[in-house]
Amino acid sequence: MDSSPPSHARSDQDSLPTASAAPDQTIVDGGTTVAADDGGEEKKGEANGGSEEEEECGFCLFMKGGGCKDAFVAWEKCMQEAEKRDEDIVDKCSEAAALLKKCMDAHPDYYEPILRAEQALADAAAAAAANDRDSEDEKKKGKHS
Repeated sequence: MDSSPPSHARSDQDSLPTASAAPDQTIVDGGTTVAADDGGEEKKGEANGGSEEEEECGFCLFMKGGGCKDAFVAWEKCMQEAEKRDEDIVDKCSEAAALLKKCMDAHPDYYEPILRAEQALADAAAAAAANDRDSEDEKKKGKHS
């Protein structure tokens, strides 16, 4: 007897994007990948009379829809400038990123899904680091026994 749930019984998690993009890509809108160096915008090809238009990604629209629009736009511009000039994004944009995070923390009612995902990533990274430390400790104990 098959114990798997029927295909129509999907959980909320099934519709969420997974973190399977390459390091230079960002996952937005249900798993669509957008190259990180495109400023977070998807290009809409030959759809409107052969001209190429740029359409804002769902993530960008979401971020601009809340109380942190100005902070997000400043961060986005910083990222684009750093990439154009081949500068270190972390060094150049850390202040803009900190201001954006502070703003998002001040508006948790709107930005809660993003804050929750960010916290889950931080928790996973901390758990992985702890596992790495534990593995190293076990290796050291094995050598000294």
